[in-house]
Amino acid sequence: MARPRAFTFATGENFQQTSGMLDRVFRLTQNGTNVRRELIAGLTTFAAMAYILALNPAILASGGATGMHLQGLITVTALAAAAGCLLMAALTNYPIAQAPGMGINSYFAAIIVIQMGVPWQGALAMVFWNGVLFFALSVTGLRTRIVHALPHPLHIGIQAGIGFFIAFIGFQNAGLVVASAQTLVAEGNLFAAGPLAALLGLVLIIIMTRFRVPGAIILVVLLITLVGLLIPAGKGTLTARPEGLFSLPAGIGQTFFALDWLYPFRHFQSALPVIFTLLLLDLFDSIGTLIGLARQSGLMDKQGRMPKLGRALSADAAATVVGALLGTSTTTAYLESATGMQAGGRTGLTAVVTGLCFLVALFFTPVISVIPMVATAPALIFVGLLMARGLSELDYGNMLESAPAVLTALLIPLCFSITGGIAVGLLLYCAAMLLAGRGRDLPWLTYGIAGVFVAFFILSQHG
Repeated sequence: MARPRAFTFATGENFQQTSGMLDRVFRLTQNGTNVRRELIAGLTTFAAMAYILALNPAILASGGATGMHLQGLITVTALAAAAGCLLMAALTNYPIAQAPGMGINSYFAAIIVIQMGVPWQGALAMVFWNGVLFFALSVTGLRTRIVHALPHPLHIGIQAGIGFFIAFIGFQNAGLVVASAQTLVAEGNLFAAGPLAALLGLVLIIIMTRFRVPGAIILVVLLITLVGLLIPAGKGTLTARPEGLFSLPAGIGQTFFALDWLYPFRHFQSALPVIFTLLLLDLFDSIGTLIGLARQSGLMDKQGRMPKLGRALSADAAATVVGALLGTSTTTAYLESATGMQAGGRTGLTAVVTGLCFLVALFFTPVISVIPMVATAPALIFVGLLMARGLSELDYGNMLESAPAVLTALLIPLCFSITGGIAVGLLLYCAAMLLAGRGRDLPWLTYGIAGVFVAFFILSQHG
């Protein structure tokens, strides 16, 4: 009996040493967290964004229309997400996860490849050079100046807008909101299995958070997934039964370093507007996401600025370059990182855990793939509601500031675009300040950004 006790003691000692090392590397104590909390936060973030493992490959392959192989893209997506998470952790020590971005992947597949007829190798080259430009803007500090040129009320509007956006995605995933030909959106069947499970899950998260239950969000995700095996939902069940436990990752030989490096230079006239669009979408989607996450998690300093913003933007740009080399569209910071922050994540260890989960998931794809989107819906709705609280900081007696901020918050989910919401809010803000005789209060870069948005709208309408 002495040997097992010695083994237990050694294991405990090793765990303490590992915890101490992680504490020093990620400055856990300094940030008011610990290994256990960061682990739960990383798992929570992964659970909220694991859907990208199935959705991104499906969009990029588009049923074979793009010529890219679906199975290999699953591996590419996991590797790009893991690389993005590790880059963010290494450069910033922030609990922000990255993965191939939704929306931009649809633009890549449906518009660039299918509609414009650009070979996917050429499209990857456009993503790559967009990432290089993105990185150059980051290291020169221009992107940081762009962030600071956005008026403070718009920062508040962006945070709330991203909260509404996250909540809206949760409503959709749960079936609480459905498409309608008459009203664009309408309420779903609240007594169907999915919506009912999501609502009950939301109540559970609220109650568990109220009583400070550790890991409330991830516990609810797992609970809905398990209970979903027993709940009928249409022809099957709310949670599909896994076909197995393990699977070997597919190879990425088709896409790895397969981009046509010189395609944008050979087709410069047609490629330039595409790269400009990718750059603008990537720039303001990432800026908006980082601002919203920083304000939600308390990363802002006393001057209302995000420390190490330049490094965060560089991590975003570097992840895009790595993703293009692997064979996927733009990789960017994910809104779902807010779920891990709400679970207590405060350092890059959260991002590292999330990244490692993506790698492990390659061998457990059958199990990971059965987590229904409705299981993560309560987490997204809950975090979205928390982020919307930022609107209380606005001075509603000053319509010059409050109106553009509220408009930004509303348009981000309604346009289903962070960039679109920021653009309209900023244009309204500039116009209102000019007409009120306060145009000189804004720096020239603010007007420059507004001008770029005008050019973007013109190109998107006539491109």
